[in-house]
Amino acid sequence: MATMIFETLIAKKKAAIIKKWFGEVVDSYPADTSKFLKKQKDPFSNPVGQTTLHGLEAIYDELFKGMDREIIISFLDPIIRIRAIQNFTPSQATGFTFALKKIIDDQLKKEILSKQYTAQFSQLRTRIDELGLIAFDIYMSCREKVLQLKANEARNQTYSAFKRAGLIVEPGDSRAGE
Repeated sequence: MATMIFETLIAKKKAAIIKKWFGEVVDSYPADTSKFLKKQKDPFSNPVGQTTLHGLEAIYDELFKGMDREIIISFLDPIIRIRAIQNFTPSQATGFTFALKKIIDDQLKKEILSKQYTAQFSQLRTRIDELGLIAFDIYMSCREKVLQLKANEARNQTYSAFKRAGLIVEPGDSRAGE
């Protein structure tokens, strides 16, 4: 019974929580970008903002449905992928996940203080911690790919430069026997 009432409370506060959570994410960008992400509602003009908002809404819902890791990843990955290619540190890129705790605490202060839903809040906080760890895993995977791409590009440029300079001769090349 308490779980059902708790879910009703969370559902009633969803719009306000998502709005604040989205604000936390976009406020981590430079001021001009943040303003644009908040104001521009057209998904074609603002794919980052719309991807983020849509992802946060779906992640929020999944936090209360059962925390299916694959579903969480499917919505969290695009958000983190965008942040991984920008100049965010790992904590800046993933920290918004943990900000959800404070936002929920602020929105449901009275309910938390009543201690009526202690078990539910505890479970929710654990799920948010899991969300943060998943975000960090995604971030690290993306950064590894970015670094691998950069290393491959540098290797290819060096190889091409050496080949143009005649320092590398491929087998079967007419100059190979010279």
